[in-house]
Amino acid sequence: MTISRRDVLLGGAAAAALAPIAARAETSEVVIGLIYPFSGASAQQGVDAQKAYETALDVINKDFDLDLPLAKGEGLPGLGGAKIRLVFADHQGDPQKGRAETERLITQDKVSAVIGTYHSAVAVTVSQVCERYQIPFLSADNSSPSLHRRGLKFYFRAAAHDEMFSAAMFDFFDAMKKKGTRIETLSLFHEDTIFGTDSGNAQAKLAGERGYKVVTDIKYRNNSPSLSAEVQQLKAANADVLMPSSYTTDGILLVKTMAELGYKPNAIVAQDAGFSEKALYDAVGDKLEGLISRGSFSLDLAAKRPMVGKLNAMFKERSGKDFNDLTSRQFMGLIIMADAINRAKSTDGDKIREALVATDLPGEQTIMPWKRVKFDEMGQNNDADPVLLQYVGGKFVTIFPPQAAIADAIWPMK
Repeated sequence: MTISRRDVLLGGAAAAALAPIAARAETSEVVIGLIYPFSGASAQQGVDAQKAYETALDVINKDFDLDLPLAKGEGLPGLGGAKIRLVFADHQGDPQKGRAETERLITQDKVSAVIGTYHSAVAVTVSQVCERYQIPFLSADNSSPSLHRRGLKFYFRAAAHDEMFSAAMFDFFDAMKKKGTRIETLSLFHEDTIFGTDSGNAQAKLAGERGYKVVTDIKYRNNSPSLSAEVQQLKAANADVLMPSSYTTDGILLVKTMAELGYKPNAIVAQDAGFSEKALYDAVGDKLEGLISRGSFSLDLAAKRPMVGKLNAMFKERSGKDFNDLTSRQFMGLIIMADAINRAKSTDGDKIREALVATDLPGEQTIMPWKRVKFDEMGQNNDADPVLLQYVGGKFVTIFPPQAAIADAIWPMK
């Protein structure tokens, strides 16, 4: 998919986006920037994200009978019914491109807020630009724990980070051990950007605290052309659990290489990312029956909360896919940001920030299995409860925690 330098403009006249900041509160639209990879190895992530944000845009700008912020009625009542308009920018998976594109969104497209970015490494530079311009940035789908610990005032994350996700994995291991399952040794396998590095560090720390032995801790080069040497190490170590933190192309290469070299671990417990993506399962899903991945979203929740199923159907009509861990967080990211702008009754960055700080959204008014959305002093929501999902029969089922589970874990994986 090709995105022009002027990107994708959704609804309204482009000229209104170039109005002075003071005047924008008077206009009939609010402009929000979305920055994602639309070209390069992760381009599909940008395509899917765009569909998720367009689905949320419909909910906000049109009238729906759903128990979700801004669903009932059209537009933002706090700004006289103003509609949201989205501007998409392509960071190509490059942190410096992300920096430049964010500055362009703010100075040329005059966005009131920015949401992104899939890659945690890009979120670092994007959030720094937003901080400089005092424009709120919502980290919709970045999971690196260090992102919210940099003292930024305009950084917010509603979803869990990898320390929270990893803690859920180790809670699961502990629970399985109590049932008599042998889980003693772990192999950590992570790519070398901030996402993989932070994930590997969190898992190594938790392993030490919980009494598990890390027999292999491999950091590999992101988008590596070969993983043969690394998989040979994993095979030789033969840990009870393989714990990969990889994006989609790396994940596909890992699984293919494991098959070629005859490495079949008892269990794979993945840190989401590529292991939540349809493209990976289309390519190598036949080799992953019983894989477990952490997540933020569970479509099983639709049985208790019918709204989840309705919104998933809307997204699927657009994208041909069900919501997954990434697209569900992206959908909620726009809802949460728009809700704050509505409560701020302003497009001023400081006022939107104040409204985000005051956010207290019950979990029942989201599509997620979260307790609520409430940001701490560092902009992190600590009530975004993770789930563990197992890939069984071509779909994911929730296996942990017990209050969310609809099935017992299959162990070892088939």
